[in-house]
Amino acid sequence: MTLADVAAMAKVDRAVVSRVVNDDPTLNIRPETRQRVLAAIKELGYRPNVTARSLRTARAHMFGLFIPDFANPVYAEIIKGAEAAAAALGCVLVTGSATGAGLGGYMDLLGPGRIDGLLLAGSGEDTGLIEQLHRAAVPWIMLNRRSPAVDRYVILDDERAARLAVGHLVGLGHRRIAHLAGPSGADTAQRRFAGYSAAMREAGLPDGPIAAADYTPAGGAAAMGSLLADPHPPTAVFVANVASAIGAMERVREEGLEIPRQMSIVAVHDLDLASYLAPPLTTVRMPLEELGRRGVSLLNGLEPDDSVEEILAGPMALITRASTAPPPED
Repeated sequence: MTLADVAAMAKVDRAVVSRVVNDDPTLNIRPETRQRVLAAIKELGYRPNVTARSLRTARAHMFGLFIPDFANPVYAEIIKGAEAAAAALGCVLVTGSATGAGLGGYMDLLGPGRIDGLLLAGSGEDTGLIEQLHRAAVPWIMLNRRSPAVDRYVILDDERAARLAVGHLVGLGHRRIAHLAGPSGADTAQRRFAGYSAAMREAGLPDGPIAAADYTPAGGAAAMGSLLADPHPPTAVFVANVASAIGAMERVREEGLEIPRQMSIVAVHDLDLASYLAPPLTTVRMPLEELGRRGVSLLNGLEPDDSVEEILAGPMALITRASTAPPPED
């Protein structure tokens, strides 16, 4: 179906259909005429010619999202929100990861002028690539991460999430609370550690043992092994990421300990799989989909040199399940 087909069915000029499709704010037509055009578009299944529209508007109608690893289930939620926001704008989302060609290869494949903006999630991009982004004159935002001397990011309130998790454990009566942290160089891990440490101070407790791991089950299992090897092992662990917590729980079971009778575990991020673990995992639910949506929304109205420094506060909630309980009696 073409623009002319829609115009004929709606009994209007082709220019009117074009301006309705492109949501032209200067178009002045009767409401019933607009509805007639929209009804014709729906009935005929008309889809705009994106290539032609891009040539007219100098826009690609495409956003990019670069993530560290597709294997991390947290990014699936972010992608879901970003795709929904892009679709609402009549655009598509192209996602790549560091496990492929890397950010440099990703940018080379997209080429200049092929995206209207880029979201950078995760960590590891070097200064040279950041400079390349500046030179490309394409709007870009760091998503749930910050970097020195970069004033364009939208992040989650990870410190608050950590405080919720640790506060829950303190409220249950735990005093020996360890932290299974994320990678030392990750901005998210640093913010979650800051929240953990602040919550411990507020409770009048010293920081417990700390072990760092990547955001994978294998990393979580290894880090939990070192925490359990402490001469005075914790009775509870705050884990920086749900994927790490899955491995941590398995390691606790391998050591012959029961969750939560002998060890309570709470983690950041509430994914569907958390409720199907044995026992179901207590988590802090973070607005991951909202983060993806907000990132695309910001890109859509952003100029290449604009600054963006935003913390997405909510919605956030502690989801209490069977992996946490009061500590065992000494």
